[in-house]
Amino acid sequence: MTRGSRDDRKGLAAVWLASLLLWLPLAGVADGGDELFPRPPAIREAVAFWTRIYTEVDTGGGLLHDDRHLGIVYETIHFTREQSRRSRERQVKARKRHYRAILRRLAQGRYQFLTAEEKRVLALWPKGTGRKEFLAAARRLRFQLGQADKFRAGLERAGQWESHIRRALREEGVPDELAALPHVESSYNPRAWSRVGAAGLWQFTRSTGRRYLRIDHVVDERMDPWRATHAAARLLRHNYDLTGSWPLAITAYNHGVSGMRRAAEKLGTRDIGVIVEKYRGRTFGFASRNFYAAFLAALDVSRDAERWFGPVRGHEAEPVEELEVPGFVEMDALIAALGLDRDTLRRLNPALREPVWNGTKYIPRGYRLRVPAEESEVSRATLATLGPQLLHARQIPDRFYTVRRGDTLSGIAARYDVRPNTLAELNGLRSRHFIRVGQVLRLPFSESGSPSHPPGAGTTVERPADGIYRVRRGDTLSRIARRFDTTEKALMALNGLRDRNRIYAGQRLRLPVSTGSGTILSAGSAAPPAPAPQEAIQVASIASPALSLEGPAAAAETAPAAPAGEAGNGEEPVEGGDSPLGATAIAEAAPQPELAADPSNYQVAGDGTIEIQPLETLGHYAEWLGIRASRLRHLNGMRFGEAVVVGRRLKLDFHRVTPAEFEKQRVAFHRQIQEAFFRRYRITGTHHHTVRRGEAVWLLASRRYRVPFWLLRQYNPDVDLANLRPGTRLAVPLLEDLAAGEAQGETRT
Repeated sequence: MTRGSRDDRKGLAAVWLASLLLWLPLAGVADGGDELFPRPPAIREAVAFWTRIYTEVDTGGGLLHDDRHLGIVYETIHFTREQSRRSRERQVKARKRHYRAILRRLAQGRYQFLTAEEKRVLALWPKGTGRKEFLAAARRLRFQLGQADKFRAGLERAGQWESHIRRALREEGVPDELAALPHVESSYNPRAWSRVGAAGLWQFTRSTGRRYLRIDHVVDERMDPWRATHAAARLLRHNYDLTGSWPLAITAYNHGVSGMRRAAEKLGTRDIGVIVEKYRGRTFGFASRNFYAAFLAALDVSRDAERWFGPVRGHEAEPVEELEVPGFVEMDALIAALGLDRDTLRRLNPALREPVWNGTKYIPRGYRLRVPAEESEVSRATLATLGPQLLHARQIPDRFYTVRRGDTLSGIAARYDVRPNTLAELNGLRSRHFIRVGQVLRLPFSESGSPSHPPGAGTTVERPADGIYRVRRGDTLSRIARRFDTTEKALMALNGLRDRNRIYAGQRLRLPVSTGSGTILSAGSAAPPAPAPQEAIQVASIASPALSLEGPAAAAETAPAAPAGEAGNGEEPVEGGDSPLGATAIAEAAPQPELAADPSNYQVAGDGTIEIQPLETLGHYAEWLGIRASRLRHLNGMRFGEAVVVGRRLKLDFHRVTPAEFEKQRVAFHRQIQEAFFRRYRITGTHHHTVRRGEAVWLLASRRYRVPFWLLRQYNPDVDLANLRPGTRLAVPLLEDLAAGEAQGETRT
């Protein structure tokens, strides 16, 4: 390298350092005073990067950068208003090719004849960067769309809810600084939908949101900023209780609490800087690594908004009151009775879904209707005087159709005289062109109240009291599934069946239950009932040596994908530049894991072992592995009939399936159980119970608190429930029965 080129490089490095230092003063804001939110050196470049994204570059451009070293930004790319998305993609891909060629040229190590552009890129890297790093950097080129315009709009929108959010966070024991998190998640847009089905201000997925919110085709509380905020506060507090660190709890909001516990355990530290720098989990990608840094940047910018945007006037909070609806009532009838504006009611009650507004469904009984504060007294008096001509004892019933081979959505719609778009909206389908065999679709109820069944359609029948069905001559698995409102896949998984076409008369099939707690709920039960006798045997008392798992497991049809809606922050370009560009927030890059609030470890360890989880049996493992259970017994030195024990490790045989395939089936099994349970119940808080002498864990779970054992263990993953000692403090989730008091008829076709 010539002296001149070295001088040029030093000069450019000085320019870059000065530019970086412009952003770093904010990094010191929390060093001394914000002990809850530390800023280790390993993430300071990332905080500066996201500050630039939120303040310097709007959605008309973005930064082309290294995805590991965010201080290395190669170029700011600008788009024109006239450019199409495809044209923008081509522009980004061209610039990536340009820098990829330069980095490969630098990897050759010959710097004598570098162009000015190559010298500039070289100066971005520390002195002594070698061939291997440059080649790796050529594979790490990434484009991040700017967010400055969206962030400013989010600051304006935040005024409407920020005081409520801070109050709700404090009530749940969460630092009110986390009111900045919606800037990262949705730019404070309560109508935001992501490409993976996350929705609302806090971007809950269905599976995570259902733990704390009602999410169905009548009410979706993710879209309600007030109710979703309480849910987010509970989830964040849950994450903190299980990780012991706010940086980990915040990252778990994106990556899942089990993933962050696993990272901390593997590295032996809860230092977010060490984890971001050294953890190499399979799903711990760019979004997860940067989520905490993006939060810190959003916190800094929101604290000092005028520095970046000048005067920002937030929207004023609208005074509202919540009134309980005393019965099921049609929306149009209620609007007429209250004399309120329809658009105002719709704006204040975003959780009510389209079927309520178009009259397909009633407003649910007990729903907390939000009305303008100045109208609340009159509205309350009117609700108290509504007569039986407006109030109904039951919800408009649903009827269902199970998709069969060869069906199309348009064909089903034509059969029932329904518009395909109506059917798609009712079932939350993101596309009219993707339905699957066995999928259960809701159908609008007919005006007559007595829908007709298509030829050959089965109807649901009463479930046997013991949960066991005896196969009869002429039965098929699909017919049994339709008869008991389940799917072939659920029956096969629950009974260890490998071939859907091989069942025989007299065979005993276990039927999936509706809650995942090992029991069948009665329609009017207020909480999960006590477990069936065989489940009670599995959950040991204080004196028991171990907890075993042989017992009924639950499965349920997976909930449909969230409907497409107004895009919140768009989509993030995936590496290679082949995916659409979008105005992305960091949360968009990687959705919350399917079981984000579940701290259980469902992964296979490097030595081929797993940690046994509740409701799993040796038969499940054998089915997921495609081998005989006897092989697993032999591999683990287990006697015939010996049960697997929760919390212990089990050696598996992966000669037929890969660990990733096994994990996929395992997670799907637990997702079905949990989704089924949280369609009926939601978590409203946490109670702490101190164990007394003689108390049995299964009695505490099933009789006193009515919580399924798998959920109790999720709230106490570090407690040995098999060997409880007096004085042990248990966290117990408090549950609300969503169906209590809500009568709803259903018809299956």
